[in-house]
Amino acid sequence: MDADAWDERYRAVERVWPAGPNMWVVREVAGLRPGRALDLAAGEGRNARWLAGRGWRVDAVDFSPVAVGRMAEGAEEVDGTAEGAGESAGAVHAAVADVTRYAPEPGAYDLVLLSYLHLPWRDMAGVLERAARAARPGGTLLLVGHDVGNLEHGTGGPQDPDVLSGVERVRAVWEPSADVVVAEVARRPVGEAVALDTVVRAVRR
Repeated sequence: MDADAWDERYRAVERVWPAGPNMWVVREVAGLRPGRALDLAAGEGRNARWLAGRGWRVDAVDFSPVAVGRMAEGAEEVDGTAEGAGESAGAVHAAVADVTRYAPEPGAYDLVLLSYLHLPWRDMAGVLERAARAARPGGTLLLVGHDVGNLEHGTGGPQDPDVLSGVERVRAVWEPSADVVVAEVARRPVGEAVALDTVVRAVRR
């Protein structure tokens, strides 16, 4: 789907994605000290707002102007009183950008997040490489996505194996410049069914 198609999808409903953050993002990020974060293909900004509510300064980009507009509106409602937020909330800076061509500032971020970004692998590998370069030494890289195993053993998500995530695919791109500390296929409840997600967290050298 291109940006126009996503705009139409967002316009069709009040909210495409749940308001709360992804469970794996919460699990992997909750213990980190807030700093500067980059949320690539951030959609309506659910993870970006959660991060900002805990003191992170978030640059959130997506290629859908409608989604970015919702992020900008939601940024005004960031809750800085949540546990872990510290004395004040962070902020979300939302911008329209196609992550397949977007070049973030090198070495600038304490956290770089990719949550359910699904692209043909030739494009995804480039995004992962630029994400790694955007993290500062000691910064965290986190990918969460529908795992390729979900096709046969899970529910939901894209049905094209070329756009699905895989632990070894992600490791192959990040390990030359980062230490992988979490690499698993996680089971996410979806009603009475289960979806399989790739979860990879790495620390930039």
